[in-house]
Amino acid sequence: FNSIALTTALLAGSSMAEIIWDGRFNDKSAAEINEWSWNNQVGAYQYYIHGSGATTDYVNISPDYANPADSSSSDGARITVDGTSSWNGQTMMRTELIPSTKAAINKGKKYYHFSLKRGTENAPDATAEHQIGFFESHFTELKYGVDGSDGKLQWMTDGKSQFDMDFEADVWHNVAYGIDFDASTVEFFHSTGADKLVSKAGPMKASVSSNGADWHVGVLKFSKTKEDWFFSSVYIEDGELTTSISASGGDAPAKASSAPAASSTTAASSKAPIVVPSSSAAAVTTTSTEASSSSATAVKSSATAVPT
Repeated sequence: FNSIALTTALLAGSSMAEIIWDGRFNDKSAAEINEWSWNNQVGAYQYYIHGSGATTDYVNISPDYANPADSSSSDGARITVDGTSSWNGQTMMRTELIPSTKAAINKGKKYYHFSLKRGTENAPDATAEHQIGFFESHFTELKYGVDGSDGKLQWMTDGKSQFDMDFEADVWHNVAYGIDFDASTVEFFHSTGADKLVSKAGPMKASVSSNGADWHVGVLKFSKTKEDWFFSSVYIEDGELTTSISASGGDAPAKASSAPAASSTTAASSKAPIVVPSSSAAAVTTTSTEASSSSATAVKSSATAVPT
């Protein structure tokens, strides 16, 4: 009886969490990521926000870059941002990957997972603003190098700091954004190393908005120094939150990473969206070719108070 009850409990627990988009870098390569284009939307990621150099100037994948605490992630990614990382003529430097999927990652309640660290070589510039793991509307993101942050990594909602963390070299930070797209709330889960995720802030109201193709796995920064950022254990989960780091997430659907990009005005126009950083106070449209038909999005300054 005990063994049957245990098996039933395990099966019930496994069904409560499901990976609906798998962005883990297992068995992937920079060459495979480079195969993606607007006319050939293959793989787990859209790859178009980067500099003019070779893919390996900006994205490299290796077991050396994976969070060793996560047995389900055999590989991780080193994201490099330097003085050549200008995209689309913008003055900020950027290397970013975006989920390529038809899954409803912008509906209901979802958990956006990733692990992040920095090293001592090509370390981030603590005097320049960095935006990490952000959405185009910047309703939730991590920031580093913001004035007055004392070198801490910060979780932000709508441009306001809600939680900060020491950002020491070679320490893995495990993050999950708990986003309720129906209730317009966000919760922040965090741990380091092999520790389980714990709620650190929220859930709180935010201007939650996503077209399902605008979560930026990577870094946007306002300096030209060469920096390396390490990402691992990236996935989006439906159902209950998986707090364990040792075996991240529920069962991934077969070949989930090969699904084509989400249907959106961006994909339909086959043009890259113009993404304006949250520190730029301006009214912008979401795509470069649909200015006449798209409604303008007001991008708030990170220093501007956001109404609650």
